[in-house]
Formats: sequence, structure tokens, C-alpha cells
Amino acid sequence: MSNIALSIKGLKVRYGAIEAVKGIDIDVPQGSVVALLGANGAGKTSTMRTISGLTPAAEGSIVFAGQNITNMDAEKIAKLGIAQSPEGRQIFGDLTVEENLKVGAFTLHNKKVIQENFERCYHYFPRLKERRKQMSYTLSGGELQMLAIARALMASPKILLLDEPSLGLAPLVVRDIFHIIGEIKKEGTTVLIVEQNALQTLKIADYGYVLEVGELNIHGPASELIKDTRLVEAYLGSA
Repeated sequence: MSNIALSIKGLKVRYGAIEAVKGIDIDVPQGSVVALLGANGAGKTSTMRTISGLTPAAEGSIVFAGQNITNMDAEKIAKLGIAQSPEGRQIFGDLTVEENLKVGAFTLHNKKVIQENFERCYHYFPRLKERRKQMSYTLSGGELQMLAIARALMASPKILLLDEPSLGLAPLVVRDIFHIIGEIKKEGTTVLIVEQNALQTLKIADYGYVLEVGELNIHGPASELIKDTRLVEAYLGSA
């Protein structure tokens, strides 16, 4: 794969004596959507948190845009252009929608760019524009997920990390979220997505990796993985 935006080699993540990630290799090409799939406890979120600098790597390397960012400070990683929409959304409930979005732009100093990012987010998520003055704790689950993704987009990320964006959402909301992820890709933003909703994810992804108990079990083009019915049943669950 050429033009690799993010390259992970031999990554190991430990919590005390427990090895959550056991030496995985992942490449995320520029402008692509790469899916990291697997059941609960497979090591997906640990991988994402380590890329973001929130969890230390025990071994291995993470290279972003040619720069080694392994165990770099999380704020520095964000300033380089990696933004994460975390599992559980982690929205500030006592702030308005608009204030949460402003928090997402903390690495930016150009007011024109920040205003353009507001317009981009409100284009993707018109419901957030309608509710921009509302306190965030009053939002529905789907609206909170939209806000979490929009807040990450406010940083003008070169790579967007999405951790379980469909978790706990109604099917129609899930469909909308995945449609928007496809639109984000068309604009040229690279996306690494962690999901349990594998079939939906593989429909928009270019490439997929399947994690099983911290190890890479299988990987390949999403168009091939989605056709492998035994793989889907064994590792990814049914639609």
C-alpha cells in the first residue's frame, strides 16, 4: 500500500500482567477508510487509545505522516492532526452543542478555519445546528454520537479515529452515521474505524483487520472480507 498515513508495527499494549494487544501490524493508507473489527475485549479500543497517546505502548511503533508518535503526549498528537471520537462519546453535558464543538477546535487558531469547520459540521449534522444552543445533556443518544464525531471534525483532522460510532443507536440513525462517514472520506479525510457492526462498516471501508483477543486474525480488502460468509459468522456476527 502506498501513501501510508498511519503505520503500526509490532504494537503491544499491557495493563499490568494482561497483554491486551499482542504485537499487531496495521497500515492506514492516505484517504482511505480502514476498519478494525472484532468482539468485545479484542483490543480494538486499546489500539485506538494508544494511537491517541492516552494509553502507553509497551512495545512496537506508531508512525504518522512519517513521524514516530509512539508514546508522544496526547496533546501533541492531536496538534499533528489525529482526532478521536471516543467510545462512550464523552461529551461535556453541562456545555451547549456549540460550546462542545468549540472545544474540538482547541488546536486551531485561525478563526476563518474554525468558522468553516462549524459550517462543515452543521452541513453533515443539520440537527446539531438546530440544537446548537441546547445543553448537551438534553440530546438523544444519536445526537450525542453526531456531536462526538462533529467535535472531532472541528480539529480539521488528517486522520479521524472513530471508536464504536454505532454503539447503542437505532438502525436508522446508524444508517445516517455511516452515510456521513462515507461523505467524510470523499472529502479526503483518512478514517480508522473500530466497530462491532462489521457488515455495515465493511460496506464503507477499503480495508479491514479482524482482531481476536489482541491478535490480528485476518485482514484484507473490505470487498473480499464482506463476501466471506464463514468469516462473517465466526468473527463478525450476522447483519
